[in-house]
Amino acid sequence: MSKGLILVVDDELEIREGLELLLNTEGYTTSSAGTGDAGLALLDEKPFDLLLLDVSLPDRNGLDLLREIRRRDPNLAVVLITAYGSIDMARAAFKSGAQDYITKPWSNDELLVQVAQAVEGRRLRDENVQLKRALKQRYNFPNIIGKSEKMLAVLDLVTQVAPSRSTVLIHGESGTGKELIAKAIHSASTRADKAFVPINTGSIPVDLLESQLFGHVKGAFTSAVASKKGLFEVADQGTIFFDEISTIGPETQAKLLRVIQEREFMRLGGTETIKVDVRIIAACNVELLNLVREGRFREDLYHRLNVIAIPLPPLRERRQDVPLLLDHFLRKFAEENQRPAGRFTPAALKLLVDYDWPGNVRELENVVERAVVLSSQEVLDADLLPESVRSKELIGGTRLHLSEFVPPLPGEPGSRAGADSSKRSLFQIMDEIERRVICDMLERTGWNQTDAAERFQIPLSTLNQKIKRLGIDARRKGPSRTDADESAASATGK
Repeated sequence: MSKGLILVVDDELEIREGLELLLNTEGYTTSSAGTGDAGLALLDEKPFDLLLLDVSLPDRNGLDLLREIRRRDPNLAVVLITAYGSIDMARAAFKSGAQDYITKPWSNDELLVQVAQAVEGRRLRDENVQLKRALKQRYNFPNIIGKSEKMLAVLDLVTQVAPSRSTVLIHGESGTGKELIAKAIHSASTRADKAFVPINTGSIPVDLLESQLFGHVKGAFTSAVASKKGLFEVADQGTIFFDEISTIGPETQAKLLRVIQEREFMRLGGTETIKVDVRIIAACNVELLNLVREGRFREDLYHRLNVIAIPLPPLRERRQDVPLLLDHFLRKFAEENQRPAGRFTPAALKLLVDYDWPGNVRELENVVERAVVLSSQEVLDADLLPESVRSKELIGGTRLHLSEFVPPLPGEPGSRAGADSSKRSLFQIMDEIERRVICDMLERTGWNQTDAAERFQIPLSTLNQKIKRLGIDARRKGPSRTDADESAASATGK
């Protein structure tokens, strides 16, 4: 089976023959042309995976020809051949739509690497387009990307439940796309032309949540200067989506249960019963049944919500979707930042596929955006990836070197004459390590302390105590003390 179909356009016969021989030996199928017009004619005859295009042709300028080819086939992978290797040429090549360029004379090994990368990039783009088309035809969910068995099983379930009015409970780790699935259910339902109202219950203070949900009448409380509709009224005939449903308090749980059962409620401070027809979709990143057993969540409400359960797999359990997601986000952020759609090197791609993605798709999206913004060229190497992705020797995503915390003994490399190495106690060193780990986890969870506590498998109150003791200012999203000795000193009262 051929690795790919490649067209070589170069006016020198020896180069065309040499490239065809090299590529055929490696398992590619090749065609060649000596002029730009002849190359265009071949491109019109059949689809190629890659075009190796000489910049200097007898009848056409290679860059002008490339622009015309791009208009005909925006996804064709193109590598320019030039005798003038320079930064200006690279910029011109990328601006014209080339994936890469090679200079004469070239290393066959390097050329084959570039060819393999370009062909793989074309394959991924085509696969992504075909997958989106297939998903749209089968599920009509164009924003959901995935070809793994687990994701296709989720989409099959979404397709089945969408036309009903049943309550749905989506559960999965943070960043797996629970709201995206909720929107897909809504868009495929008979309520698609009505409102989809999302609410993150974990981000709203308890004393304001009921007012947000049910509304209030004028004078219901001090600042209620006018009556206000709640989100249930806004979502009437549509869908309301509760994210982090596990965070709502006992009183609100009771009122929510009544709305589900009776499909009616009263505004805060009001006496009038308001009837609504709202479909409820809830999501959580913890096991609600465990909260029921602990007495922290009503069992009757749990059963009302858990009519249809949709489990979302973490990204580490569907690694074959990672390349498709990478390609999708590369194109998205390239367009947003007005840059050519880049690609990751094979080394970077391997790291990305092998990484466990504790933050799931949301973390992957952030990593791609960071790489696109920081890159000065179209090819994205591993050095643009965060340390958490590049290294597996991590604690909470941060590589911790003992030498950072323990001063060298006299005579060891790095020691200084007269330095007092006894100023930092073991407790201070451990505090600094704990502080770095917590800061890193908060950074990776978007400073969501509830999410961070769940990942550490400790109570939220314990994490809050540690944040205060270690001098981490969560409000300004960073440690309040930058000096290691100062932060550690809080444990000793100095």
